[in-house]
Amino acid sequence: MSDLGLLTYYLGLEVKQSPDCITITQEAYAQRILKEAAMDDYNPTCIPMEFGLQLSKGQDEPEIDSTLYRRRIGCLRYLMHTRPDMAFSVGILSRYMHSPRTSHGNTLKRVLRYLKGTIGYGLSYKKGRTKRLVGFSYSSHNTDPDDGRSTTGHLFCLGETPVTWCSQKQDTVALSSCEAEFMAATEAAKQAIWLQ
Repeated sequence: MSDLGLLTYYLGLEVKQSPDCITITQEAYAQRILKEAAMDDYNPTCIPMEFGLQLSKGQDEPEIDSTLYRRRIGCLRYLMHTRPDMAFSVGILSRYMHSPRTSHGNTLKRVLRYLKGTIGYGLSYKKGRTKRLVGFSYSSHNTDPDDGRSTTGHLFCLGETPVTWCSQKQDTVALSSCEAEFMAATEAAKQAIWLQ
């Protein structure tokens, strides 16, 4: 083995290290995603998904190229290693990889436009900050009109920077938004116990 110095690049992760901060981004990888999608000239947007948007299987809509759709979603899923802000929208779009429709393609374009506007986002771990573990949980009740299941999510930060995050469909159908919140809080509590 040989010592090559401080880590600067590893599998698409760009690491910048200074005495008081470590920053991890995937800017070059994000630019490559936009270039492959021919969206590097599109106007950026400041939110990845419209508020209240409910996607469904859309059986009455025309189908789009599923291979291309899967490839772009796969690239975005890898990008989420440093982008917790995209977890919800990419998670929702991942549900339709088997048969993507026009509405899914349009929403994917919106996510890519958001990526263009936030291309330099990443994670910054600063020295000397609090070492306290702080967690957040959320649920989005009945976000899937096809099966009625809600979406659960949680985010845990060490100090101010996220260290783990998740956004996924709940295993069972919640009968109320209160029940969906309890399910989300339970998942977050299990993650908190494991992290501690």
